[in-house]
Amino acid sequence: MENLALTESTYYILLSLYRPQHGYGIMQQTEQLSGGRVRLAAGTLYGALNSLCEKGWIRQLPIEHGSRKKEYQLTDEGLLILKHELARLQQLVANGESILQEKL
Repeated sequence: MENLALTESTYYILLSLYRPQHGYGIMQQTEQLSGGRVRLAAGTLYGALNSLCEKGWIRQLPIEHGSRKKEYQLTDEGLLILKHELARLQQLVANGESILQEKL
């Protein structure tokens, strides 16, 4: 797997899809989890969702009869990507703390 860094938006979208959600729920949870730093406009979100579906990191669930809401879910590959990103971020924090601890 290539060593890539996710954008903060992509990280929070994937994280919010740990459980299946529709677009509005993803927008709300992303804003909540990021402490308000990441606010996704509908167009931005749906563009990102399409891209993530094409990469195979998430999938759209079958639409229930009579519903217009599209729900999305993290795939196994998406979960792996998310875990790799979490490990990368933890290493960044550990490296920063080890350097800054020396200066205190």
